[in-house]
Amino acid sequence: MERFANFYNTLSFRLIFWVGLIILISLSVWAYFNIKYQKEEAMRDMVMEGERLGNTIKLGTHYAMMLNSRDDINQIIQNIARLEEIENIRIYNKQGQIKFSNRPEEVDQKTNIKAEACDICHRSSPPSHSLALEERTRIFGSQDGYRLLGIISPIYNEPGCSGNSCHVHPEGKKVLGALDVVISLKDADKKVMAYQKGIISFAIFIFIVTSGIIGIFIMRFVNQPIKKLIRGTRHIGRGEYDFNVEVNRSDEMGELAYAISQMGEEIAKKQEEMNKQKEEYQNIFELAPCYITVQDRDLKLLRFNREFAEQFGPQEGDYCYKAYKGRSERCEVCPVLRTFDDGRSHYSEESGVSKDGSRSYWMVRTSPIRDSKGEIVAAMELCLDITEVKRLEKEAKKSEEKYRTIFNTIPNPVFVLDGDNLKILDCNESVTSVYGFGKEELLMRPFLDLFEEDSRQEYASKVRTTNILNQVKHIRKDGQIIYVNIRVSCSEYGGKGVLLVTTSDITKRLMAEQQLIQASKMATLGEMATGVAHELNQPLSVIKTASSYLIRKVRRKEEIKYDILRTMAEEIGSHVDRASKIINHMREFGRKSEVKREGVQVNVALNRALEIFSQQLKLREIEVVKELQENLPPVMANANRLEQVFINLLINARDAIEEKWGRVDRKDAAKRIVVKTHLIDGFVKIEISDTGRGIPKSQVDKIFEPFFTTKEVGRGTGLGLSISYGIVQDYDGTIEVKTREGQGSTFIIRFPVSNEGNGT
Repeated sequence: MERFANFYNTLSFRLIFWVGLIILISLSVWAYFNIKYQKEEAMRDMVMEGERLGNTIKLGTHYAMMLNSRDDINQIIQNIARLEEIENIRIYNKQGQIKFSNRPEEVDQKTNIKAEACDICHRSSPPSHSLALEERTRIFGSQDGYRLLGIISPIYNEPGCSGNSCHVHPEGKKVLGALDVVISLKDADKKVMAYQKGIISFAIFIFIVTSGIIGIFIMRFVNQPIKKLIRGTRHIGRGEYDFNVEVNRSDEMGELAYAISQMGEEIAKKQEEMNKQKEEYQNIFELAPCYITVQDRDLKLLRFNREFAEQFGPQEGDYCYKAYKGRSERCEVCPVLRTFDDGRSHYSEESGVSKDGSRSYWMVRTSPIRDSKGEIVAAMELCLDITEVKRLEKEAKKSEEKYRTIFNTIPNPVFVLDGDNLKILDCNESVTSVYGFGKEELLMRPFLDLFEEDSRQEYASKVRTTNILNQVKHIRKDGQIIYVNIRVSCSEYGGKGVLLVTTSDITKRLMAEQQLIQASKMATLGEMATGVAHELNQPLSVIKTASSYLIRKVRRKEEIKYDILRTMAEEIGSHVDRASKIINHMREFGRKSEVKREGVQVNVALNRALEIFSQQLKLREIEVVKELQENLPPVMANANRLEQVFINLLINARDAIEEKWGRVDRKDAAKRIVVKTHLIDGFVKIEISDTGRGIPKSQVDKIFEPFFTTKEVGRGTGLGLSISYGIVQDYDGTIEVKTREGQGSTFIIRFPVSNEGNGT
């Protein structure tokens, strides 16, 4: 009984039982539907055979019925009824009377019209004339115990019957009677029963054979290998990691056996590694450069490492507070006791006097040690000597105070900005003297509030991406506009990335530069006075001539022709416009220019400068050649200032040509100034060349210095090129000179294309 119980709990039994059960159910379902199908097919064949027999009888008796030959009909029925499977053949008339039968005693007997054979048609009123074969078929039992199959077939009134002279039937009568054929199912049922027994026997045989084969297969290929696998795992469980599970097969069982053997080898390796790690952790515990102790609930030292032993020299059974601080009682605040109370790690800083008498500091960290049940049985305390860190903290604090003092005493405003939103995190005290705001008023305010409102969006990206911003407008607390240069650098503040922004107030310097530039303009206007006077003299002469002519005509009271009067009026008007244009241009050039930048078309500024000088250059027989590229993109500058730069360069070119031709008559060379513009590599390039005397190599490096001039004494201030150089740099441009002594000079200016111009 015990062996059966053990076998009952095995995997082999479960596999055999469930596989056998599945096979049994499958074979049972197969046998059931197969037998059912064969029965239905046999019955269908018997019905079709009976239907064919009935039709044969009707066809055989058709001629005799047409002749009303009763003897022939009886003979045909008797002959057919001799067949072994025929039980009965009857012909009923419309009233249910048996007119013909293979049993003579039944002839002329009248059956109940509601009897089973007749009820098929007479269950409805009027009786049905046409029924399907299934409705005309019936199965019933015989007195001898076997089944019978009855098929009743209607006998229809045909034209030959209704028109025959021997027995006339009315044409409206559709059914004359019925033929009832009863066939024995005794032999058919025997065959079906034999087939059913064969199918069941075959299914049982298949079940027994299949179950036996499966059982043998499972016992041979599953049960035995599993026992070997179990035995192997038990050996490995006992620590015999080199035990080899011998299942020499290439299927899953073999792979499982190989995997278990491999598992044993891996466990052996892991165990070896764990032993090494244990040794390593022990070494780490002993050699760690900090103090490590393990204490119980009474703070007694259970274990400690070498560093602790060398530093404090504890005795066996010492308590923590005695070993660390030489105390006789517990400390007021003890992180170890807190760890025992709540099971969490705790932190504290402790201090004491070391062996040499100096003050020492420790950072203490505790951690609970639990047993297999999760209960705290001890606590580990790790102490790190932070004496040197404390010393460095004091020095860092002193250094921070020193740099804070330097930060606050820097004469220029310094801002610390959040790198994400540009809010002011800190600023020095110089901000108050320059901007008028107190430090508390600016903290956590956006730095962009110091800019004009319409330019804040533009400078938001520039502050993040540009290191230098020159001549930027800022707004003081009182609303006054000041100009500053901004320098931006990346730094760290409070552990996050910030922008360190330094501003320099250049308002006074710009005002002085403006005055100097304005003075230079006035000097330039003075130099151009002769040319302007000549330029104005021509339209004034025309106006004077026209007015003298008109006065003379009026005094003589002579008539002036309409065409002449209109022509003179138009001339006077055009020359007045010309003079006004010259005066307006001089007035615009002479007015004080603004510092702000705007998109400027270089070609327009060059043409305006040439308009002022065109008459002077013509008088001196200097040819001007313009090679200006069309559709140049704008540059960010100020049109009035650029015009001043171009005028300064044109004056220098004029003077250089005059100096060259003043020393010697050079009929073989041309007096020419060439002005070129073109776009190259994102820069608008301007070239102003002359055929003058050039600049000596020893003086080229000094020409942009203030008050330096190559002209004769009294002919130049030495400020033109210096001011031009400053203006070009203000607009992020460059200016250089290429010269050949005795052949001329070329000044080259480059301006970066503005964002509006290059579509960025």
